[in-house]
Amino acid sequence: MSAFVIPPFQIEPRTLPPPLLTSKQGSFAHNTLKVRVPRILQDTIESNSFPEEVRRALQELYDEIVGGRICALQESTPDQNFWNELSRMYLGRTWLDVPWYWAETFFYRRVLQATRYFQVGEMHGVDPYAVKKQAELQPEVAPRLVRELVRNLPSAPREQFEILLYSSLWGNRVDLSYNVARAGDAARLEDERDNLLVDDSAQVWDFLMARRAPHVAVLADNAGTELSMDLALIDFLLRERMATKIVVHLKQQPFFVSDAMPRDVEATLLAWSRANEVTRAIAERLRTYLADGRFELRAHWFYTTCLFYFQMPDALRADLAATDLVILKGDANYRRLLGDAHWQPTTSFQEATGYFPAPFAALRTLKAEVIVGLAEGQAESLSASDPDWKVNGKRGVVQANIFDPETRKTRRNKK
Repeated sequence: MSAFVIPPFQIEPRTLPPPLLTSKQGSFAHNTLKVRVPRILQDTIESNSFPEEVRRALQELYDEIVGGRICALQESTPDQNFWNELSRMYLGRTWLDVPWYWAETFFYRRVLQATRYFQVGEMHGVDPYAVKKQAELQPEVAPRLVRELVRNLPSAPREQFEILLYSSLWGNRVDLSYNVARAGDAARLEDERDNLLVDDSAQVWDFLMARRAPHVAVLADNAGTELSMDLALIDFLLRERMATKIVVHLKQQPFFVSDAMPRDVEATLLAWSRANEVTRAIAERLRTYLADGRFELRAHWFYTTCLFYFQMPDALRADLAATDLVILKGDANYRRLLGDAHWQPTTSFQEATGYFPAPFAALRTLKAEVIVGLAEGQAESLSASDPDWKVNGKRGVVQANIFDPETRKTRRNKK
């Protein structure tokens, strides 16, 4: 692990709305810690052949979550002081009396403590969710979806881009911690058009077309189906020279159940090379791009913490600021972008995310009670027809905050 620091806020925290809390009865946050998280623990125990001491530690964590008090991180690791400092105000409370995003991230860190992920021995570096991830890479699961997607692409590059972008978006539905729906049929856009609440994909296309040799960063979310759709999009952008370099930012250790690490990209390419002729060809190209530097995998400790994007360490912020476009994937990244707070749905997306250091687009299916950038009355209409629209994964957004980095830099310097 790298050195862990607690960076200063890059916004005024008092301007944020109240955070989502696990204490709110009837909320998805409350349900997550009361129902979903205990179920995830049980599934993790049952799907692995853990040593008895690991099973016992996971059971103790289960008992703590369902009826105990939050304990500090006990193992000696480089991030121990970091986590205990950020958790200090929550220790001794119940898991149903804390901010939701902190609770989820600390839970997943505690799973790694229980499974001895960082300790010398047989469990060192063992991904407790690998069995579930591997199931999605079987030939008739994600590789088949990619084959069907690519075979049915239209001939026009812009239409190909749209379908691949939407496929990357709807792939976010397939989340092993909350698998809400099928991946979606981006090739038949009329089937999903009503579910796309905001669509700034045209802005993304125009921005890429206007840039000469753009560098793109993808902040990845889930392994399996979603990562497969992301890789299909990445292959297209590089093959069509819409980007000259793409860096995928991944988790350096297991996090939320299906979060992608560099090893998951490698496992995907290996599975693709054995699955079918379409995925085999893409895997070969992506390996070539990896070898010549046009495609790169990076991991940073920030991504597996409870920090929000307005708390990025300077080095990561500078890294993203040097990128022409960032594609930010998934629901958890969206929550981190907005501080996992109770924003008014009509709040301007551009204003709420104005601190972000680079032009970016967020591709996200809704699985949390956080949303901005909607039109007047849109949220009320959705609530009337579907009370669970914010969390059931049916709806999605492509929301862009596109700007000229030089113009923003000049404006800041004048201030």
